[in-house]
Amino acid sequence: MESEKNVFLLIDGSAIVHRAYHAMPPLTTSKGFDTGAIHGFFSMLLKVIHQFEPEYLAVAFDRPVPTFRQQLYVGYQAQRPKLESDLSAQFGAIIELLAKAKIPTYAVDGYEADDIIGTIAHKAKSMGNIVYIVTGDRDMMQLVNHKTRVLMPLKGISEVSIYDEEKVIEKFGVPPEKIIELKALQGDQSDNYPGVPGVGPKTAASLVGDWGSVEGIYEHLGDIQAKNPKLAERLVAGAEHAILGKTLATILNNVPFVYDVQDSDISKFDIDAWKGALEAYEMKTLPKRIDEVFKKNGKVNTDGKTQMKLI
Repeated sequence: MESEKNVFLLIDGSAIVHRAYHAMPPLTTSKGFDTGAIHGFFSMLLKVIHQFEPEYLAVAFDRPVPTFRQQLYVGYQAQRPKLESDLSAQFGAIIELLAKAKIPTYAVDGYEADDIIGTIAHKAKSMGNIVYIVTGDRDMMQLVNHKTRVLMPLKGISEVSIYDEEKVIEKFGVPPEKIIELKALQGDQSDNYPGVPGVGPKTAASLVGDWGSVEGIYEHLGDIQAKNPKLAERLVAGAEHAILGKTLATILNNVPFVYDVQDSDISKFDIDAWKGALEAYEMKTLPKRIDEVFKKNGKVNTDGKTQMKLI
């Protein structure tokens, strides 16, 4: 890929760890500790670092406490299964490994990783960065703009598809900023909120294309009634769900937490500690892959650790 200046890579840690867990075969250390998700997560991380050559990188995680969305709607994500015991331990190990590598991670009580990413992406874009968001969550498509793209893993974790504004329109029938209107109308099965009963993706996209927003649609119920009485009836019956759904679908860009962009400077990562930490989990290929992706430039940062630069 052609290199771009000031690339900021944002990793949806929770989504990518889950994807890695289900994509990788069972792997364990000699002591029986499961490492498949760990291996898959860091394989994906190194792959996108190599491909997109970022200057900055940060990872966001969900917290195991209720979010404001769950407080608004008791059924939000209620159908999701509990975290598997072997995956829970690997989550902790991944966060530990990231800390040893001095790769910044963020998690805020009451908010999802999506909101943290939305907040950092908004700041990074305002600073002139090109932002790439690595996630398996289609909600993130609403964040796409002329400086922000979404990288969606395909075939497990081995490939990614890049969503820019044009591809979002091609895939969903609406521009990125209208994704929340679409989700408000059609609901979201994975997050377990209903939307307007009887309104699917095509109808929702058509309504958003005609009237622009949920509010615009309800302001023009008379026009919709004249053309399609049954659809108007459905919209009236599902009005409360549509309004609630828009709130649940909207990713925030103003989460209150302390953030310093310099913490995400990739030159400050502790590569030697990262490699050593992976080796402690009996991983051999990933430390070698780090050496392939990074190249020592001979400089030493203020804490005495060797800095690295991308090949």
